Amino acid sequence: MYLDLLGALEESWLGHTARHSAWMFTVANLLHVLGSSLVVGSIAVFDLKVLVERGRHAWQVGRFAIPLAAAGLALQIPTGTILLAVEARALGINPAFYVKLGFIALGLVNVALFHARFGGVLRKDALPPDARAYAVVSLVAWIAALLAGRLIAYL
Repeated sequence: MYLDLLGALEESWLGHTARHSAWMFTVANLLHVLGSSLVVGSIAVFDLKVLVERGRHAWQVGRFAIPLAAAGLALQIPTGTILLAVEARALGINPAFYVKLGFIALGLVNVALFHARFGGVLRKDALPPDARAYAVVSLVAWIAALLAGRLIAYL
């Protein structure tokens, strides 16, 4: 069923257009990289604030970093779909693609757990010490997702 979905995506108007339009693929690729930089850069700044300064005034960084990361993710989903549609059958079974999706899932679950656990205390002076573990998982997950995404082209 998964391979059928990949085939349908590749054969869709989106896959056809992305394969035959240099501009669509190029713009999607550039916006996907921009989205990656917004996600990883913004989250890294917030996570480092939590790690280095034990979350003191993390909300001040978070009020900018979190919306930027969300905007980056919002860019990556449609542009990633366009990039996948070009060669969905081959890319969809690439081991690096699976790794990338796994780390994205880990990052998203970690964000949800962090906000469920610390959302109420985020505006206080400092976060509890166990918030640092979430920051480490976040840094690892998002950087690994970025690296796995780059590896897709080489595997």
